[in-house]
Amino acid sequence: MLYLIALGSNQRHQRFGGPRNVIAAALRRLAEQDLSPIETSRIITSRPIGPSQRSYANSVAVVATTQPPPVLLSSLKRIEAEFGHRRGQAWSRRVLDLDIILWSGGVFSTTIPALTIPHPLMRERRFVLGPAKEIAGDWRDPLSGLTITQLDARNRRQKKRLEKAPKPLDRTTKRH
Repeated sequence: MLYLIALGSNQRHQRFGGPRNVIAAALRRLAEQDLSPIETSRIITSRPIGPSQRSYANSVAVVATTQPPPVLLSSLKRIEAEFGHRRGQAWSRRVLDLDIILWSGGVFSTTIPALTIPHPLMRERRFVLGPAKEIAGDWRDPLSGLTITQLDARNRRQKKRLEKAPKPLDRTTKRH
């Protein structure tokens, strides 16, 4: 089976160094765990979402494995823990974050462990769609039927429209 895995880091690791080096080390660790990265995107820098103030290093990888989704999730969580436990609130700083974005099996959902494929927020995340477009642009979101390339283009158009939204009128200003 093939999976699209997102990798993110915004905290230094005492052995591997900065976030870009953490991503590189995580890719090597995936290969050691029978999660063979077939292709990897470049590593990009992105702004944080939520309370974290630190920029992220992000990448994606297409990984081949025989592991079904819940077993793969368990493997990814174990690798995250090896790199250092995340403390605090959601979306806070972290040494390593590994997410299953898509898989060749289509849609998957389970509550124990909590896992939904495709990743519920992937369509909104430029830091996932941009790198994913490089290596898996023709992969389709099984829910919308759109390719990663199409989702990325749509996401960029929506962001551009939001950035250009007109300012609300100030009703206290008198016009003559």
